[in-house]
Order: sequence, then structure tokens, then C-alpha cells
Amino acid sequence: MAKKIQAIRGMHDILPEHSPIWQHLEDQARAVLERYGYRELRTPLVEVTELFKRSIGEVTDIVEKEMYSFEDRGGDTLALRPEGTASCVRAAIEHGLLEQPQRIWYRGPMFRRERPQRGRYRQFHQIGVEVFGLDGPDIDLEVILLTRALWQALGLGNLRLEINSLGDANERARYRDRLVSYFEAHSDQLDGDSHKRLSTNPLRVLDSKNPNMQAMIAGAPSLLDHLGETTRTHFDNLCAGLDAAGIHYQVNPRLVRGLDYYNRSVFEWITDALGAQGTVCAGGRYDGLVAQLGGRPTPAVGFAMGLERLIELIDVGGIKPRLDAYLVAVGERAQASALLLAEQLRQQMPELRLLCHCGGGSFKSQFKKADRSGARVALVLGDDELDQGTLGIKPLRDKGEQQRVTLDALPRALSAYASAAFAGIDNN
Repeated sequence: MAKKIQAIRGMHDILPEHSPIWQHLEDQARAVLERYGYRELRTPLVEVTELFKRSIGEVTDIVEKEMYSFEDRGGDTLALRPEGTASCVRAAIEHGLLEQPQRIWYRGPMFRRERPQRGRYRQFHQIGVEVFGLDGPDIDLEVILLTRALWQALGLGNLRLEINSLGDANERARYRDRLVSYFEAHSDQLDGDSHKRLSTNPLRVLDSKNPNMQAMIAGAPSLLDHLGETTRTHFDNLCAGLDAAGIHYQVNPRLVRGLDYYNRSVFEWITDALGAQGTVCAGGRYDGLVAQLGGRPTPAVGFAMGLERLIELIDVGGIKPRLDAYLVAVGERAQASALLLAEQLRQQMPELRLLCHCGGGSFKSQFKKADRSGARVALVLGDDELDQGTLGIKPLRDKGEQQRVTLDALPRALSAYASAAFAGIDNN
């Protein structure tokens, strides 16, 4: 017997019984994004590795340790995308989308070779938003309002918002010098990763989760104290907008993002329900990235949310596959005609989700399968019904007797069992 091949560690199948919750999340996100006027952009899974080295930063953990990079047969060095922003910027530059402001969104799998654990996978899925060409705090506020609208649509009330400002490049450079001096004075308290980051990306030391370093980090100088008038005004106006919108938030001066391209406003939506992997949505402003990747200077802001983590927070009790009807065919002629009749019904009632029994079997066995399918009703086709141009309707989830109706009367008869199950069926 041949050895079974299994999925790669950290890359999971989404089985049919789990798909409805993914579809629910994606449908809710799409509906919210469309209400805000955002348009979808789909980019390739594979890009040249240089794109991510130049955007994310060569000394980040993603590029140094986690990115799937390889040489293809033509000698090009390629990478599975570890995040979505760089690809969106590359596409916007390549296709001339930056002649005017753009509000776009994307979705799909990303890849990082991390140690698999709860909420962290080697193939994971994100939905993200990118806005190009707008530099005021009003658009920063809009993308946060958009996320709140999605949490409301999903019924999530257990998320908290943290915000910070990373300043502009010059302010961050001055702050970096002071921060390095502070950490060097406390070098005996730094762990190995922090010692390395001190010479490459010292702001990332602020994000350390090492409990033995937290008191020392709490005493570090704050970047907020190093903001100039322009960036301080931008941040204060964002805070004022959040206050006016009734969004509770916490200013966290230790909040930094793991990607080098961020500047000014950054934010994270966090939950305490997922342990250490508590960030479910994060983003901010990255005004220098477009120019860094070869485009003209263009302000930009965006976010990405992890779908696996959000799914763990959603109440899945009422989210199940919707099957309206299961067609049972009894008798040789009825079974021969069942598939064609099912096609006729689907044409007449486009919103009807109908599963037609295949494979024969007794009336009793077919009814058992109809019940297990989760359908609200069984449609019964026998030779008598076939001769008379009728169908039997047997409720499977509600009380009621089986009735026989003509095909013309079927939409009205089905509506009696409705709610959302038969939404959209023409009752006329």
C-alpha cells in the first residue's frame, strides 16, 4: 500500500464543514468594504524576492527567517508573498493606478515559515485595505472606522484598539539614537534577539514579549515625545476623530510594527481571547513605500487582518451550510427524470439550493440521507408525481404533513417554510 501524503506542517485544509464560517466572514467583509467604496485588487502569490527585501526590510524576521524564497528554473529568485501591501504597491505602480487616489482591498493566502502554533500558521489568510494618494488624518480615521464596522457586522465586541505614532523618518532617526543609548545602558538586561536588533532595528526591542525585559522597556524614552509639530498635529487630529466617533482606544507608545515601511499613525486591534497571538488586525501609514519601490512619492495607509484568528472569535453556532431542498426520486422512471427536473427547478428558482439524490436506493434510505443533509424540506418525485406534473413537499425541520403541489405552485408552497432559507424565491 502506498504511503499516504499529508499536508505540509502549518498548512491546513479547510474542510466542507468549516467552509461556511469562512464564507460568512468573507461575505461580511466584502459587504462592508463595498459600502465604503473600496475596490478589490487580486495579486499573484509569487513575486520577485527583491520586492519584499526592499519593502519589508532585509533585517526583519520575515525576510531573514520566515520568507519562502527560491530560485526558479530560469534563475530568477522568487518568493511566496509573506504579506499583501508590497504586492499592492507594486501593482499600483506597474499599472498606473496612482494618478488619482485609490481605495483598494485584497484577500488571500500569505506564507511565512514560522513555528506553527495557535493563531500562527505557515499558510495563513488575510483581508487587507490599502489607500493611496491621501495624506490627512481623516483617511487614517476612515480605515479604523471601517474595521469597527466589520467587527459590528461579525458580532465581535471583545476587541480593543491601540494606537501610536512612529513619526516621520527624521524624527524616528533622532529617536533611534536616543533609544539605542538607553538600551546600551541596560545591555545586561537584553536577551539575544534584542542585542541583535539593537544594531539593526532597535524599535523592535520595544515590541519584545520577554517578561524579564518589560520593566526596563517601560522606562525607555517615548517616540511620542520626539514628534515634530506636523506629525503631532496629525496624530492629535486622529485621536480627536476617534473621540468624536465614540471609538475607545489606548495610546500605546511601545506599539511598533514589524515591517520597516511604517511611519506616522499605526494601530492594532487586540483580543485577550487568543493568548499570545492576540492581534487580529494591524496597520498604519506608510508614506515612503511607493517611492521606495520605484513610484513617485505617494502617501498611503492600510491594514491587514488575519482570518484564522478572527474565525476563532466568531460565534459559529448559527452559521451552517444552507441547503433548502433535497430531491428524493422513487421509482425507475422518476429516478431517470430526477436530474433533469432538478435542473428545471434551479432554472425557475435561482435562489433555491437544491441537492438531487444520486445512486438509487430505497425510499427509506433516501429520506435518511435527505434528513442528514440539513435540508429544510424533501422534494419527493415518484412515478405518480411524474405523470401528473407534481412534486411532494415533506418538511424536515418543522412540523407538517407532506403535500403535493404542481411545479407552477412550487415557489409559493416553498415560501411557507421560508425565512432566510428561501429568500429571493419569486412568490408570484
